[in-house]
Amino acid sequence: MAVQLDFSDIQGNVLAAYGKQGFPKGRALLLHIPDGKGAAARLFLETLRRHVTSALPWEAKHRQLIPGQVVAPRPEVTLNFAFTFTGLLALGVPIRTLRGMPDEFVDGMAARADILCDRFPKPDGSLATIDEAYDPVWLPAACDGQRVHILVTLNAQMDEKTGQPVPALAEKTSYVIAMAEQSELIVLSGHRGVTPKWQELSARLGRRPDGTYSALPLEHFGFVDGISDPVFDGQMAEADLQKRSIGQGKLLPDQSWAPLATGEFLLGWPDESQEIPGAAMPLDFSRNGTFMAYRKLHQNVFAWRNYMAEQAKALAQLWNMPLDEAEQTLAAKFAGRWQNGVPLVAAPSWAEAQVMAAKLSEATKAGDQATAEALRRSWVDFTYRADAFGASCPFGAHIRRANTRDMLDPLLSTNDPKRLNGSVLNNRRRILRRGLPYGEAAAGGSDQDEHGIVLMALCANLFRQFEFIQQQWMQYGLDFNAGNDTCPIIGLHFPGNKFVIPADPASGRSPFFAAGMPQFVEPRGGEYFFVPSMTALRMIAQGLVDPT
Repeated sequence: MAVQLDFSDIQGNVLAAYGKQGFPKGRALLLHIPDGKGAAARLFLETLRRHVTSALPWEAKHRQLIPGQVVAPRPEVTLNFAFTFTGLLALGVPIRTLRGMPDEFVDGMAARADILCDRFPKPDGSLATIDEAYDPVWLPAACDGQRVHILVTLNAQMDEKTGQPVPALAEKTSYVIAMAEQSELIVLSGHRGVTPKWQELSARLGRRPDGTYSALPLEHFGFVDGISDPVFDGQMAEADLQKRSIGQGKLLPDQSWAPLATGEFLLGWPDESQEIPGAAMPLDFSRNGTFMAYRKLHQNVFAWRNYMAEQAKALAQLWNMPLDEAEQTLAAKFAGRWQNGVPLVAAPSWAEAQVMAAKLSEATKAGDQATAEALRRSWVDFTYRADAFGASCPFGAHIRRANTRDMLDPLLSTNDPKRLNGSVLNNRRRILRRGLPYGEAAAGGSDQDEHGIVLMALCANLFRQFEFIQQQWMQYGLDFNAGNDTCPIIGLHFPGNKFVIPADPASGRSPFFAAGMPQFVEPRGGEYFFVPSMTALRMIAQGLVDPT
């Protein structure tokens, strides 16, 4: 029986990414609750609670709804809240409730920097400290001892004529700040970028022939992003759920796909172990909530471009291919996808990727939705069984590490399909990816400028899901037969690092060793947050959390 979720009880940034729903502009504000101001902070939350965006679907003729589903008017700007452990403590949440919170959430992100491998190597070979790496806003020492307690996220629609957010974003931002200051809360300053008052977010933009702007699903290294986000039970209408689960859910032993268990992402629901894990009491406080790892990740775009150009010359010579093809191939091997999103498993060569892209363009122009949908589905509907030796997609490529699919099935190479296990291990390591890019790597700029992505990873268990992926799969290579080699894109790159790109044995080519990689991605701060349900938000705001 399908799970029936109460969408009105879940915050709207949990079930779907706002950027994909027409909200390409965003802001993140961080608040601190001074000592003795817990009651005032609760009044602030109670005042703003009615403005919080839930997961109720918006009115739209094309949306497939659950029969009888209530819908909400589409807002110009969304508003959502999340809280650190110390924030919940300052708000007066009882200790008996807080002691049920997981250790990693209690510790906070900075205390677990070594687990997350946040101390990246600097050009001189030494390791950057958290004080050097993080934006000042995340450092209590840089904020007069004031710690982050509340995260306020705002996502807005865009004026397509100007490429700027709709005016309602500035209005709601001012309203939130005014209400916070009226309650004597402190809006923490110290964000690097456009303004120190908040973290500015924006999808990358393109121009249409008529001069208007459109949001592009690209990150700063040039890849289409957010393609294979997990799909879980109850997330959407049943008919759409079954279709979307293909390639984005879990792979069963019979090689069919099904949605992941709800409890992998929402507290209070059965997870893939068919258990409802213990949670903070009362149950209404935890149920339909989740945890968020907020990560600001700086991208060294110019270092990436320079390295790709340099290494592409060597690859072109070794594999006897044109330089532009070599540069595209090298980037694809690092990521596991071509920059247009086509996976290497589906299109191992640049020529094949171009054919797929051309077919999609033709189908889209002709209005052939069935063909276009089938092509887009092939971007996620794949496994690694046919590429067991990494000839198409290298073992250590980014997407193969982040979502191992069936790769870690110990019987992957068996000829007996009845012995396959599907993706059991991988099912317990999935995360929902939210967030938007920030800044722009304009021509003539440098990596000292502000450009990167803010990742908001949502999951029910930060340790088992987010931290495991970040440490075990991104920073080690043993699970991928890659020794000490880390992820070629977001991994730590120490002197002597390398990324091995196998060649198809039938091609007669030699493997390519990409060595001496600079640090492409650097952490700029973040924290672990609890994203409460709408019910729990009301309980916190009204001081009604009763663990008995």
